[in-house]
Amino acid sequence: MDKILLSAGLAFLIAFFAIPIIIRVAKEKKLFDEPDDRKVHKEIIPTLGGLGIFAGFILAILIGTPPSAESELQYFVAASIVLFFIGIKDDIVTLSVSIKIAGQLIAAGILVKFGGTIINDMHGFLGIHQIPNIASIVLSFFTIIVVTNSFNLIDGVDGLAGSLSLLTSAVFGIYFYSIGQLGYAVMSFSLLGALISFLIYNFSPAKIFMGDTGSLLVGLVNSFLVIKFINIAEMPTTSIQVESAPAVGFAILMIPLFDTLRLFTIRILSRRSPFNPDRNHLHHYLLDIGLSHRNTTIFYVVANLFFIGLAFQFRHLGTTLLMGLLFSIAISFTLCIYYLRHRKKNFSEEVFTNSESAQSSQLFKLASESVEID
Repeated sequence: MDKILLSAGLAFLIAFFAIPIIIRVAKEKKLFDEPDDRKVHKEIIPTLGGLGIFAGFILAILIGTPPSAESELQYFVAASIVLFFIGIKDDIVTLSVSIKIAGQLIAAGILVKFGGTIINDMHGFLGIHQIPNIASIVLSFFTIIVVTNSFNLIDGVDGLAGSLSLLTSAVFGIYFYSIGQLGYAVMSFSLLGALISFLIYNFSPAKIFMGDTGSLLVGLVNSFLVIKFINIAEMPTTSIQVESAPAVGFAILMIPLFDTLRLFTIRILSRRSPFNPDRNHLHHYLLDIGLSHRNTTIFYVVANLFFIGLAFQFRHLGTTLLMGLLFSIAISFTLCIYYLRHRKKNFSEEVFTNSESAQSSQLFKLASESVEID
């Protein structure tokens, strides 16, 4: 417990004192995120908050991780450094999607090949248990890339990506600490400590964004932790076993994962690149409905808590049924948001049309009166 508290406190302090300096330097060097038609903020805001998160997190896990986990730690740090340079480069000079994906594949390759971060059991999903080595490698790469990008893509509202990751790291940290996996618990609480500091400056109204440097790191940590959770949670030797581990792991990351998979599906069906940015995120729809940045973030965190609680409550259903239940409820939520947005849009158009008609009638009346006077 001492190492966990030390790591979380150290990560908090490093990020807390680093971020104000980063904000000042970013303003002096004009390293801003420029607003445009797709983005929801209207002011120029520094984007290098991920520097503070990275510094606090990496130093904390290097100091706090127990010796038994050091061999695995070195490969995770190597993968994190790869994404750090990709992220910082993209935050300063925008990179192409192909270069960003190449960097993510390299980071995933380090974790899979050298770190042994592999999913080799589907735990009964669609009746599948153990899977061949090639399939497990492909699935592991897919999981790391999708989870990493899910936090990168959902980082569009003040405090949203940071708050969701704060929740997921707390859930993973509590679980891993409870079963004696101190290395993963240190990693979870180190990220939690760094994110608490970051959110002080990022929660609406934001003074700084985490940028790709932060969102890629946050996504990588969560992809690593969810794979470890899936592998460990149903082991006979685990003190607290969790049935339907893949579905429960999916529920922990529900909001960013579901929104990313939904977006990728929409974009591919529209014959566009899945990484082509647009305003089809659910947080854009919530803003269109009238929610503020703060309320959108709170709504998402509460919704994610709901899915986590639901998954733990019904984990006995089995992986396939539980995944189906989670997807069904998520789709229902999405349809409700679509409906509310459509209704708000139609109401606004009706008000605008009525306003234009009233103005036209008034102008016609004034013109008629003018003719009569003449």
